[in-house]
Amino acid sequence: MRRALGVVLLVVAGACAPAGPPPGPLAQVEAAYRATRTFADQLDVTRARAADTSVHGVTLDSLTRAYAASRARLLETLALVDSTPLGPEDRRALRVILSTVDRALGESPAPAVDDAGAAAPSCEYAARSLLAPGGDERELVGRIFACYGAAAQDVRLGEERLDRLTVFGLLGTTDDRARRRALFLALQPVWRSVNGDDGPDSPWRVALGPRAEGWRAGEYPHVARARALGIPADSVEPWLVRVLEAWRANLPDSPVEPWDWYYRNGEMSRRLSPGVGLDDLLRLNHEWYRSLGADPDALGIRYDVVPRQGKYPIAYSTFGARPHRTADGWDPGEPWVFASYRVGGVDNLGELLHETGHGVHIAAIRTRPAFAEWPDSDTFTEALAELASLDLTEPAWQIRHLGDSVPLAAGLRARYGSVVLDVAWALFEIRMFRGPGQSPNAVWADITSRYLGVRPHPEWSWWAMRGQLINSPGYMLNYALGAILVADLRARILEERGRWEAGDPGWYAWVSERLYRFGLERPTAEVVAEFLGRPVSPAALLADLARGRPGGVTRTRSGSATG
Repeated sequence: MRRALGVVLLVVAGACAPAGPPPGPLAQVEAAYRATRTFADQLDVTRARAADTSVHGVTLDSLTRAYAASRARLLETLALVDSTPLGPEDRRALRVILSTVDRALGESPAPAVDDAGAAAPSCEYAARSLLAPGGDERELVGRIFACYGAAAQDVRLGEERLDRLTVFGLLGTTDDRARRRALFLALQPVWRSVNGDDGPDSPWRVALGPRAEGWRAGEYPHVARARALGIPADSVEPWLVRVLEAWRANLPDSPVEPWDWYYRNGEMSRRLSPGVGLDDLLRLNHEWYRSLGADPDALGIRYDVVPRQGKYPIAYSTFGARPHRTADGWDPGEPWVFASYRVGGVDNLGELLHETGHGVHIAAIRTRPAFAEWPDSDTFTEALAELASLDLTEPAWQIRHLGDSVPLAAGLRARYGSVVLDVAWALFEIRMFRGPGQSPNAVWADITSRYLGVRPHPEWSWWAMRGQLINSPGYMLNYALGAILVADLRARILEERGRWEAGDPGWYAWVSERLYRFGLERPTAEVVAEFLGRPVSPAALLADLARGRPGGVTRTRSGSATG
């Protein structure tokens, strides 16, 4: 058994001795830390694959033993550390390691996502009965998310069995209005699993109570997210409203039903999706990133995109191993992309391009083991994933990769239709956090009718269709502020390098050096400010929205605005 364990340690974690520059005072700690994180990552992705053996042929049982042995060595080395002579960076590295050990590297390592939906949940329950003494809502939130996940993966329309993402795709492409309505209403079990009848005892409203009380005594989720980007907290809500008002200014006066709203923004999907089959998704994804110098195969990005019962209901990316220095240079680690695709289409292609954006980000991290992690801002992380994925909506990209295109205005509606929904959800959360006694249905109906031109339906909880609203309060702001940030970052790249829809083999190396590589080495606000040369602004996104109007604003290579 000792010999087998040693083989696993070498094969999966690699040699623990640092390569390259002379070892620093934390070299042994960081080597043990990297090895332990590798076993934790491998356990995580193997379980997420619902597999008994890793892709490297190591059994879960062997990985579990190897993790325990590696963690024991890490704890031993940590116990011997004398922090007195450490410099500021080493002190910060040590704090990160200690925090991660406490948070994620326990006797059983914490998974990248809390897969509460893996087991069949009991969804007939009284929400208040699951609040722990003192108002701890975690058990209740776990139950809500498990029921949401089960409902999202089992949407029934007559004899058809669909899932949440497939329904969203069909809403944008189905010409028959009555069928669109039926598809939309087939999602009712999903939103009822979250908000019941919208009464004060609904699961989501019960869980919101203790959360909001804690935020009032401390800090609202959007405040910390804004601070990480160097954005004043009191700018967040006005910025969200400005984006929504800019979108509304382009809409007809007459309101539409929610199922028709998806269709109105689905012209690109209707036109182009028939040419994107299920088997084309990975091919097109790889073709695009390869043209930017970021070949997913060469970077070791792995994909698990086949649906299965009990799979986590939200697409995500994670580490199967961390990037690290070797004797020959840098190893990009093992980024993983998890999603569930039953059909092709440009909507699913867009999501896959986004998740691969996370993968190429992971592979470009070049920092010491303590800092080989996502940045300190989820908003920044989400924005980085969109740097190259948004080109899907540009006519030049479509012609090159799909052989057909839609007008720019249709592409921008496709790009920003999902963005303004994310902005609306972020605004919804801010307003609900501030006034948790309100009816969430009424708040959502007001926002979507005022800014999206959707006929109000306060009788329906159709806002409750994003899992992040359940288990990651405030996370939707990452997508909203992320859209503002990515427009700003893309405009800056355009100024420096010109357009890249036709491919740019040096793009990835250039962006990696300036944005991708830092992990936790540098604060996000510092990285962004240095890259932009100024604070973040919504101006680039508002200008991009305006491109879709007749005589709209476009941006030249120099960045100046032209008619």
